[in-house]
Amino acid sequence: MKEVKLESPVSLTEGAIKQLQQIKEEKGVPDDYGLRVGVKGGGCSGFSYILGFDSKKEEDDLYESNGIKILMNKAHALYLLGIEIDFVQGLDNRGFTFNNPNATDTCGCGTSFSA
Repeated sequence: MKEVKLESPVSLTEGAIKQLQQIKEEKGVPDDYGLRVGVKGGGCSGFSYILGFDSKKEEDDLYESNGIKILMNKAHALYLLGIEIDFVQGLDNRGFTFNNPNATDTCGCGTSFSA
């Protein structure tokens, strides 16, 4: 992977970084893969988030945040600019959460939104 852009439109909390590094190590994710952050149509509110390790595609921009390579389809930036990804571990909830300033509405499960 090359062509790293300096400032990522996505921020990762310390909890998210720790969990992502653990997943990458446990699953044996190749070093040239990055964390794909994106959106797709669907979910209760119109869009669902995409989060997973993947290889860079031609239509992707490449960023880096705290040592984690972030891949984002250029067309998704409109929906994801300024998003914060966290990892929570509570009694009633465990998993990645998305704090998206572009969302006009979110569903109760926190994994879909409308913009």
